[in-house]
Amino acid sequence: MKIFLKENTPIFMRNITKVKLSSRFKKSFRKLPSNLQKKAVKKTNIFRSNPFHPSLETHSLSGRLKKCWAFSVDKKYRIKFIFLRDKKVLFLDIGTHDIYK
Repeated sequence: MKIFLKENTPIFMRNITKVKLSSRFKKSFRKLPSNLQKKAVKKTNIFRSNPFHPSLETHSLSGRLKKCWAFSVDKKYRIKFIFLRDKKVLFLDIGTHDIYK
């Protein structure tokens, strides 16, 4: 199944082939408690197979972050990312809603 995201960029719903990690994401991830790191890894595995799985609550952001997306790790924590070409994504940050500031 094909869906269209912002600017009519086609993205296939399944099988993200590569997740790149920004230095900010790596730093924020290391600061998380281990139980939250484990949750993030589990959600990332779901994301890789289906970035729009209902449990992720994937959504586009707006305003100055309009090119960014986010999905839920749990009720409090999110992973902010952007879609790249060829089924690749870049994780920008992980944290509470403060990552949107």
